[in-house]
Amino acid sequence: MHPDVTQEIKYLKGVGPKRAELFNKELNIHTFYDLLYYFPYKYVDRTKFYKVREISGSMQHVQVIGKIESFEQVGVGHKARLTAVFTDGTGFLELVWFKGIKWVKQGLKTGVKMVAFGKPSVFNGCVNIVHPELEIYEEGKKTVSGSIQAFYNTTEKMKKNYLVSKSILKLQYNLFSAFKQPLPETLPYWFVKKQKLMPLHEALLNIHFPENNHQLKRAQFRLKLEELFFIQLKLLSIKSYRQRKFKGHVFSKIGDHFNQFFHQHLPFELTGAQKRVIKEIRYDVGSGHQMNRLLQGDVGSGKTLVALMCMLMALDNNTQTCLMAPTEILAVQHFLTFTSMLDSMGLNIRLLTGSTRAKERREIHHELETGNLHILVGTHALIEDKVVFNNLGFVVIDEQHRFGVAQRAKLWSKNTVPPHVLVMTATPIPRTLAMTVYGDLDVSVIDELPPGRKPVKTIHFYDKKRAKVFDFVRSEIEKGRQVYFVYPLIEESEKLDLENLYDGFDLIKQAFPQYRVTMVHGRMKPAEKDAAMKRFKAKEAEILVSTTVIEVGVDVPNASVMVIESSERFGLSQLHQLRGRVGRGADQSYCVLMSSYKLSKESNIRLETMVRTTDGFEIAETDMKLRGPGDMEGTQQSGLGFDLKIAQLGKDGQILSFARNLANEIIENDPALSDDRNQKFKQQLRKMKKTEFNWSSIS
Repeated sequence: MHPDVTQEIKYLKGVGPKRAELFNKELNIHTFYDLLYYFPYKYVDRTKFYKVREISGSMQHVQVIGKIESFEQVGVGHKARLTAVFTDGTGFLELVWFKGIKWVKQGLKTGVKMVAFGKPSVFNGCVNIVHPELEIYEEGKKTVSGSIQAFYNTTEKMKKNYLVSKSILKLQYNLFSAFKQPLPETLPYWFVKKQKLMPLHEALLNIHFPENNHQLKRAQFRLKLEELFFIQLKLLSIKSYRQRKFKGHVFSKIGDHFNQFFHQHLPFELTGAQKRVIKEIRYDVGSGHQMNRLLQGDVGSGKTLVALMCMLMALDNNTQTCLMAPTEILAVQHFLTFTSMLDSMGLNIRLLTGSTRAKERREIHHELETGNLHILVGTHALIEDKVVFNNLGFVVIDEQHRFGVAQRAKLWSKNTVPPHVLVMTATPIPRTLAMTVYGDLDVSVIDELPPGRKPVKTIHFYDKKRAKVFDFVRSEIEKGRQVYFVYPLIEESEKLDLENLYDGFDLIKQAFPQYRVTMVHGRMKPAEKDAAMKRFKAKEAEILVSTTVIEVGVDVPNASVMVIESSERFGLSQLHQLRGRVGRGADQSYCVLMSSYKLSKESNIRLETMVRTTDGFEIAETDMKLRGPGDMEGTQQSGLGFDLKIAQLGKDGQILSFARNLANEIIENDPALSDDRNQKFKQQLRKMKKTEFNWSSIS
């Protein structure tokens, strides 16, 4: 690394110990390098100057060359206001300050040519700019005005200490002035030349101080491509290493278990998508390499059936198999599904969760070790050290984003020959995110619903229409259907939310006195939750009032209505998951989104998206654009140790695809990056954040 960039930030001109402490704590900036890679969040084109007469309150930012005629302070303390009359001869602007008045006054000069810059607004018929930026105008001198200006995110604490965006821009200027030589390239010269990329030093200079819009775009492309390229290179080198090093069980035959189930127990004909995925998995498990595959499919698309059929392949090849689920409710659901589907096939299927009694645990452990247990379904209990398999050949991990990487890896390491791994998710992952977070996995997608399933109709109602919603619910129950009422449960306000749930429970009982109502929430004991769910599933209750504890894995085909209270408080993926709890039978199902009238712009987009489409992938793309990839479920647990500084997965999909193709070409030609011309790539991969676990083992 360039010797200058490794210095502590406190040694940069204009920083010092006090500001350095703020940079450390507020922005995690410790060195010159950290500041260099602290990129602007937006740019304002300050090459254009306006006349005062041209300015209106609807404009975003304007700058004017003129003079201050007069200024005065009104009031004292927190009620103080400083105003200045500014003119360019075509009209008058009022410049206003409410903060830092003492400091601002020192820089105000009447009769001197200055540039005023800021967001205009209109007050009492007069155009004004609140807290404008001011600088003395000197003909021909290169200043911030007359350029494309970068803006940086700061925190309230930094602003109170006068570390605003403009201060960071000045420090970036000091930083480049401190470099005694250009920054060295991080990419091989041949690669930069072949892809016609801007050199690194020039790109970083133009990202902070763009020469013009064209150069800014070139700089952004260079830095985004590099960032995404190294992530893809890391993922693909992991995948290549795993394929070269780890040999997997060879499932050489399709035998009696698979064929008997296919011909005698299959509940319905497989969709084309299910057949395609089984074929992809069949190829993997017969290849001699250990399989690591991600199976994506919307709620109700038939992922569990595909997983079960692949588990039967494992049994046909004399290995054991297991499925791990994140919650007891979901594990029990899978266990009941498997036992009913495989009834009369003579297979030993057991359930292991935190609630399993000691005596039963001992039996399960013994049967596992002797090889008499064929299929084990469970929760985190499966990864305990005491759980030892005789010959584990195939692992299914459901709703895998709920598990940490190290947890999943424990399951992976329970056999001398690594088992094949199928990770499933009903939370659709946008293509760009899947390429990044799961870029070292092979991906299969089930994109068809089983025959006879009707898409769920989604309707949005405001709270005032509650009576109409209740009438609709009654009409559905009269048809013999069942209904969910879901209330939000958000950890920060858990106590308040539980009160809302209990109030809602009482309201529903009063509104529907002739029907049986049951309730489920996360604070209940597992046995109580199971009992309530069993009552609902057995049609001993028409209405289930719940929190999001039912989000995953609850399968009641007779439930045809999902009413989501305060739906504006849910994320898009959660709303989509909840909607997936209905529409599991042949009847037309409905999702009713209840909300208050006061909705933010984002809430509006979320609810409109839910009403418009049932396509989980479209919903996931919208969700990522709204929230960003870092907030999406599961990405924090991916363990890949990357933190995007400039690329945006929601917007830079084309650059990502290009970066992956480039990385793929390099790994295909030189899997170990041993070629002399690829040494810079190898060095950069070594510098990338190292994680504490061997990610090549499992993803």
